[in-house]
Amino acid sequence: MELIRGIHNLKPRHRGCVLTIGNFDGVHQGHHAVLARLKAKAARLGLPACVMLFEPQPLELFAGSDAPARLSRLREKYEALQGLDIDRLLCVRFSQRFAEQAASTFIEQLLVEKLGVRYLVVGDDFRFGKGRQGDFHLLEEAGHRFGFEVISTQSFQLERQRVSSTLVREALKAGRMAEVELMLGRPYTISGRVAHGDKLGRTIGFPTANLALKRQVIPVGGVFAVEVICSGKTFPSVANVGVRPTLSGTQARLEVHLFDFSGDLYGQQVKVLLRHKLREEQKFASFTALKEQIERDALAARAWFGLPQFNLPSTLLEKKGTQD
Repeated sequence: MELIRGIHNLKPRHRGCVLTIGNFDGVHQGHHAVLARLKAKAARLGLPACVMLFEPQPLELFAGSDAPARLSRLREKYEALQGLDIDRLLCVRFSQRFAEQAASTFIEQLLVEKLGVRYLVVGDDFRFGKGRQGDFHLLEEAGHRFGFEVISTQSFQLERQRVSSTLVREALKAGRMAEVELMLGRPYTISGRVAHGDKLGRTIGFPTANLALKRQVIPVGGVFAVEVICSGKTFPSVANVGVRPTLSGTQARLEVHLFDFSGDLYGQQVKVLLRHKLREEQKFASFTALKEQIERDALAARAWFGLPQFNLPSTLLEKKGTQD
């Protein structure tokens, strides 16, 4: 899949396509249905299937930290769309200047002159141009004038409920990970490069790989049974997503402990698949209390994966044996 970063990088060879426009946050099953329709039309017309999205997402420009939590970074959207065999991804920088251009300019200069759109799929609530003057009806009129077809996205439903990025966020917040997987068509995934942390985990027998979370607002938090994919291998693991309140943390990060693993992950790109929520993040009265809870979390995650209960710090195993 070709990534075109910015309108200024459009070339004459990019003219002629079928196009859909949206945030594609999460690239969920609703998006999959739209993209399947787009690809089918592209095949019939013998044209490339193109997705246009915006960075930052429009509400991130207008609402800042009050914008909805983002499900996917651009890299994650790119990988998901590439897996769906989309031909081109056009990433448009969404700035105040871009937002204030006339709707007619967006249509005539971008959709018609630069992209040569033949078939356009957008939501019937799509708004664009200065003062949100552009809408689905205006696009239909332009289609008649310039010779392209405009189709409304049909809501994809799962168990009679419309699938949307908002519903995915709500399910994530509530920890309903099986529901999230159904809506996304895959486990919710956080990807990034492993960075150096404060190395506290290794002092208590739980070394962690640390990923900084660069999104403005994080859609998920707590302790999870996860799978880590690195260099083509998958490792059952336990992870915390949050600010680490016991340690007076202020910035969100993802810390993941890989079970039965020895090696150096620093600097490597990894994917963390959130499979099952164990509990919410909480503040403990002492570091010792936190350590004991981490041990319980590891036991719970291993049990969820069906792993044998070994290679854990002895203190909790002794306590568990006494209780049994």
